[in-house]
Amino acid sequence: MPETDQQPVIGIVAGEPSGDLLGAHLIRSLQRRHRGLRFVGIAGPRMQAAGAESLFPMEKLAVRGYVEALRHIHEILGMRRKLARHFIASRPALFIGIDAPDFNLGLEEKLRRRGITTVHYVSPSIWAWRGERIHKIKRAVSKMLTVFPFEAPLYEKAGVPVAYVGHPLADVLATMPSPIEMRLQLRLPPTSPVVALLPGSRVSELNQLADLFVAAARRIAEAVPEAVFLAPMASRETKALFEAALYRNEGAPPVNIMFGHSHEAMAAADVVLLASGTATLEAALLKRPMVIAYRVPRLTAWLMRRRGYVDHVGLPNILAGEPIVPELLQKDATPEKLADAVLRFLRDKTARETLHERYEQLCDTLRQNSADRLAEAVLPMLGA
Repeated sequence: MPETDQQPVIGIVAGEPSGDLLGAHLIRSLQRRHRGLRFVGIAGPRMQAAGAESLFPMEKLAVRGYVEALRHIHEILGMRRKLARHFIASRPALFIGIDAPDFNLGLEEKLRRRGITTVHYVSPSIWAWRGERIHKIKRAVSKMLTVFPFEAPLYEKAGVPVAYVGHPLADVLATMPSPIEMRLQLRLPPTSPVVALLPGSRVSELNQLADLFVAAARRIAEAVPEAVFLAPMASRETKALFEAALYRNEGAPPVNIMFGHSHEAMAAADVVLLASGTATLEAALLKRPMVIAYRVPRLTAWLMRRRGYVDHVGLPNILAGEPIVPELLQKDATPEKLADAVLRFLRDKTARETLHERYEQLCDTLRQNSADRLAEAVLPMLGA
């Protein structure tokens, strides 16, 4: 049934926990200015808590890489067809795709052809790889909302309407308690070294990284017996996989496994060992030293190298334009190298202080009062 003026509906799709977090922030930002809005599509727990209705489980979209996506391609394409039919029939006032470009851009293109206004929130990394996607984006998107300042000029040059809204996490995480305060909240020893382990939010990432991170933690514990380990997990599936890795690895240290609460775990940590992805930006905004690791199947890695333009994979290094934090990828991602990199940060106060200064610069750039900017960018498209 087409929407009425009294209660406009916004179609919305997020495909992973980071998108769920951004989506919840977006929903609340718009609702503060327009209380009658409804949001329907694919939403995670944070978006649902903000009032969104989810037609499919968000976890179905949480796959990464060419090889991994191929295993689920029929189910994913089926979901996209059903969503397209739903939105074409119901005619939402607006559709917003949050990140997940391989899924959302195809859906946005279908909807825009049918006269539905489309917004894409969080630019695909066209500045890093697959730059040819700009042509599809131009067909699919009525407006692009970017979270990094250097992205907007790329869209202006291509003739795509764009607004730089800043990164919500730069505003949200600025209010997090200090490491000492967070340790008190989590009932952690105030003087013990704390290492947070974040091997990813997807099942495919845990399959690649769980045993690696546990083995690295064992080596760190051997060097620093008083170290405390935290491991926030994004879902029951990833929690079960990490617990299985702990059982498999003889001599693994005790690990405090948390369900969610990744920001709290990172804020309490002296060093964060984590998978490449949005969490690297979150750790930087929390000003925590980090070591980035990643492994993907060899075919996926080969394809990504062939189509990539930048020398780094971690967002802090990309934004800084140089390697300010270590990246250990593929064959370099070994327990020994990961443990050594973490231990260097634990032992080197000067390195920690230098990194903190770089983080301050990054935070100043991204902190833009994104709630107001989002509302200003989106609500005029509703006629609100």
